Amino acid sequence: MEDYAPLIERAFSFTPREQSYVVEDIEGEVPEFVRGTYYLNGPARFSRGGFSYRHWLDGDGVVSALRFENGNVQFTNRFVKSAKFVAEEKAGRPIFRSFGTSFEDDQLKRGIALESPVNVSVYPYRNSLLAFGEQGLPCELDPLTLETRGVFNFGGALNDVTPFAAHPKFDHATGEMFNFGIAYSAYDPHLNLYRFGAGGELIYRKRLPLDYACSIHDFSLSPSYAVFYLSPYILNMESLALEGRTLMEALEWQPERGSRLLIVSRKTGEQAATIPIGNRYCLHLINCFEDENRLTVDVLELDRPIYDQYQVVPDLFTDVCEGQPRRFVIDVENQRLLKTAAIDYALAPDFPSIVPRQFMQPYRDFWMLGISATGRGGRKFFDQLAHANWTCAKACDVYQAPPMHYLGGEPIFIANPRHEMAGVVICEVFEAAQRSSAFAVFDAFNVTAGPIATMRLNEPIHLGFHAVFSPDVQLSRDRNAGKALAVQA
Repeated sequence: MEDYAPLIERAFSFTPREQSYVVEDIEGEVPEFVRGTYYLNGPARFSRGGFSYRHWLDGDGVVSALRFENGNVQFTNRFVKSAKFVAEEKAGRPIFRSFGTSFEDDQLKRGIALESPVNVSVYPYRNSLLAFGEQGLPCELDPLTLETRGVFNFGGALNDVTPFAAHPKFDHATGEMFNFGIAYSAYDPHLNLYRFGAGGELIYRKRLPLDYACSIHDFSLSPSYAVFYLSPYILNMESLALEGRTLMEALEWQPERGSRLLIVSRKTGEQAATIPIGNRYCLHLINCFEDENRLTVDVLELDRPIYDQYQVVPDLFTDVCEGQPRRFVIDVENQRLLKTAAIDYALAPDFPSIVPRQFMQPYRDFWMLGISATGRGGRKFFDQLAHANWTCAKACDVYQAPPMHYLGGEPIFIANPRHEMAGVVICEVFEAAQRSSAFAVFDAFNVTAGPIATMRLNEPIHLGFHAVFSPDVQLSRDRNAGKALAVQA
């Protein structure tokens, strides 16, 4: 079998150190309008006490930050001190079963759930920074130092077994936050939808029944609706809790059941429509907006689930399926699918990102990562940055990384305030031959030309998952207080 990702094992062969320093090795020029903080979360530790994990989602979360301030770039990274991390560091060995790895005498939280490594995403929220994992409460971090303050339970409204996903959505016009969590019961599966007010208070928690306990990673938001792509990727909780299986082993793809869009009223939390859309799979949605009494839902749609392609570390994506950006236009009132459209970019696209101010609004442009060797057997990794827009049938602007350069993290757009249709995207790069890490800055509307600036780190770091840029960070220099004066997601 061919190897389309030579030396990718080097990205998983070390545990990054917690550090903070000014980045001195910068090639090119970072535009002066890039001011604020870029945050990235992802799994970073794949062994402990001589034991190695199997799955990319198993690693303990590390949050990294690039702070652009006064002409300097300050890099900081720290492990999220989750309950799992603290207990296992103290024991010097693994204790808890993980997403794709089990072992003798491993433990589940309260005997029913995984103890989250908090390794998926990170978002500024009110005066804090929240790091999220799958199906567990976030950890609150200091936005400046990245020190973990503790579990964030929204003023006691939620508890440590409340199902809570890793992709909250923020409406900056209202200050509200929405999120969801799945109750994976064989007898009463349901989706919990949460709505939080501008002050962080829980406005409602609604329980919507599901036909089956389907795995959902992400959702989307429009001014009136929350939208979920329900794929028949079904989790058997009894296998996890009673049979000692990993979560990966307890998932089963049943495409014959079909896939649907579940559309929920934001105001009431009640179901507004459910629309059959075939039998494919969606991990991440792109955007969602309303126009002329129609709801448009944009997603990255895949032929099948890809979590099995996240193992065995470091031999990833050996048989990754094709997928593409797809648009659904819906008449919600009459529960009708009016039309679909797609962009012909089938190279296992993932980690979509849009212009932040266009969230929930009509838009054209978005960015995503891709795998150039999709469709060919053998390990491979993300090595393309693609810019697409919905007026073109194909991804019109694609950057191909050089050999043994692998891309990580969501490509985050940063606007140029002087030009409405100008800006840059930041993307992580792991240079395997040199065993080094960097962050590359691209002209967002000409990524094919390659980076306009590259910020090389002193030491390699993990390949991350989801990122965010906070452009208006004004942090207190009182490190003892560790408070943020103003942070906008």
